[in-house]
Amino acid sequence: MIAMPTLNKQLKREQLLDQGVSLLMEQGYHGTGLKKILDTVQIPKGSFYHYFESKEAFGAEVITHYINPFIVQLSGHLNNPELDGLSALNAYFGELVTELGRGDFKGGCLLGNLMGEIGDTSDICRASLKQAVRRYRDLLALGLAKAQLEGTVRTDKTAERLADLLVNAWQGALLRMKIEQSVVPVKDCCEDLLGDYFKA
Repeated sequence: MIAMPTLNKQLKREQLLDQGVSLLMEQGYHGTGLKKILDTVQIPKGSFYHYFESKEAFGAEVITHYINPFIVQLSGHLNNPELDGLSALNAYFGELVTELGRGDFKGGCLLGNLMGEIGDTSDICRASLKQAVRRYRDLLALGLAKAQLEGTVRTDKTAERLADLLVNAWQGALLRMKIEQSVVPVKDCCEDLLGDYFKA
């Protein structure tokens, strides 16, 4: 049985990470002060270091915390026995496009935002970003490999190369979405790749 203090600490840690995702999306890494995060979760400033070694270490864990729900969401579609590989990917990205539209085109992707802001200045966060992108890319590659076996996706390029292209194009489309204030760039990205270029 887990002791109550341990449960409380884990709960506070999760709350800090949740708040970190929200604030880093809104204000960026450099624009987010620890005080703002701690005040929201009602933790004294000195207590932060009971949970994380530094702001950089916190940022690295926020990145992992952020990508986990997307991994779960994508896995759910890929493991759906009623969907073939390509249909699963289309369903997943269709959900993302709908969610982005509901969010008034703000935020985009925390990974892409932080890659641009601190990707070349924080070794800890860069390593976390690389791991998150790799996990996501590898899962997309599994779906594309399945679609290749099913005959719906071209096989002259590896599933990994196609997944890299999809991740790179998607990140660029998310940035365009923010300045265009429209989901058209992300919709076009999905339609042009999954609905055309990738097809067998």
